[in-house]
Amino acid sequence: MAGSNPFRKRPSGPVPDDAADTHAERGRRASLVAGVGRGLVHAGKRGMGAGLTAVADRIIAVAPRVQVRNLATLRRQFPGLGPEELADKLVAGAAYGTSTVGAGVGAAAMLPVPPAMPAELAAEIVGVATVELKLIAELHEVYGLRAPGNAYQRSMAYLRAWADERGIDVTAPSTVNIALGVQMRRELRQRVLKRTFRKLPSLTPFMIGATVGAVMNRRDTRRLAERVRADLRGRQVAWEAL
Repeated sequence: MAGSNPFRKRPSGPVPDDAADTHAERGRRASLVAGVGRGLVHAGKRGMGAGLTAVADRIIAVAPRVQVRNLATLRRQFPGLGPEELADKLVAGAAYGTSTVGAGVGAAAMLPVPPAMPAELAAEIVGVATVELKLIAELHEVYGLRAPGNAYQRSMAYLRAWADERGIDVTAPSTVNIALGVQMRRELRQRVLKRTFRKLPSLTPFMIGATVGAVMNRRDTRRLAERVRADLRGRQVAWEAL
């Protein structure tokens, strides 16, 4: 039907609580991604290098605004689940979220890659990063390893974990000391830029369309989650001890 979105499946019956949470998070993410695309269109025109730098800076700026549920909230929303089962739920939701971003952009970007970074690709990279940052932060909650500090300091620690594709070590100050001075901000930006550049080939939906873009994003998010979870399990703190 004209004007309809062929990639959105509308539920025919009552929406479960966890599905409602997923849809709400998708709505917030969609608004954020749309704003990112508009904000990066001019930067993208200056070339791929300038576009990637702008993307890295935008991811750093977005990180403190990512809404992270603490362990108590997660346990209320997913009653009766143990740590591994709860982590599985979070990974499944995040993989669905990043695949949705990949499908939406893949359907709109069926053109050869130009020399400059298009706003659609920039929006996809930041959209995927937003979903994965939320996942990493909430996995740390599930495994009893919340980063120390205030909300902003934790967001920077999780951003570094996302860039390094591993869990943070709360016993090692160097992994959580993100008081963003000039030098530390430069280091964090380089980490994010390196991660973004490394993921660029798998995040580029041009010439492959919505289906493949969705599959690739879902695969990469699950792979990231596996690495982070393997890292966190070695330092896991039981819920009873929190």
